[in-house]
Amino acid sequence: MKRLENKVAVITGGAGSIGKITAQLFLNEGAKVFLVDISEDALKKTADELGGGKNLAYAAADVTKSADVERYAAEAEKKFGKIDVFFNNAGIEGVVKPITDYPEDVFDKVIAVNVKGAWLGIKYVLPRMKDGGSIINTSSVAGINGSPDVSAYITSKHAVVGIMRAIAVEAAPRRIRVNSVHPSPVDNRMMRSLEEGFAPGHGEEAKKNLEKTIPLGRYAQPKEIAELVLFLASDESKFITGTTQVIDGGLSVL
Repeated sequence: MKRLENKVAVITGGAGSIGKITAQLFLNEGAKVFLVDISEDALKKTADELGGGKNLAYAAADVTKSADVERYAAEAEKKFGKIDVFFNNAGIEGVVKPITDYPEDVFDKVIAVNVKGAWLGIKYVLPRMKDGGSIINTSSVAGINGSPDVSAYITSKHAVVGIMRAIAVEAAPRRIRVNSVHPSPVDNRMMRSLEEGFAPGHGEEAKKNLEKTIPLGRYAQPKEIAELVLFLASDESKFITGTTQVIDGGLSVL
């Protein structure tokens, strides 16, 4: 039997690199998958790349707006009849600037997407979830450690841990597990943006310098994060809840 046979999963940030490859792994393991992202065009492209089919659906939504979140949760339940897994993954990086120069509007947007979006997702998905399900929140090593010039991102990813710990206790009577995943830098679009912010015009050099800080000497690959999410979504993790699952090549031990 496949690891997610007969399960329904909702994935926000579904058109991003981690969301897409997680969807592929979930589909391969027998799940029905409902993708959510802000861009209809990006979702259509992702669905086409995943091969479409009756086990895949999507909805464009702004995760910072309660009406949109309530709508995507309802659409997912209506489409597939239930929700077993919620990969609460949507997030943005903001800009790279010291706090004294950090634009307030950018700070507000990062907090809105990364914190309010995660909170609203659980608020509206949890009541529709089957008992014994799993919620996985995407945080970061930035949700455990500190780093200069990305204060909004650091703040938001610490807040995701607080949300996870609170809901892990609230959802425990229904045997719904709630955990967070904490990747190191991942080799994807978000890190290209941050690298350019750390060293304008010298992004590749910034990448090499960042990789030197990781004991295993490289960035994570999106599939490696997705494999951890798959484990947390499956019944193999049925006694794991309220945890910060670090996947960072040893970065956080330094």
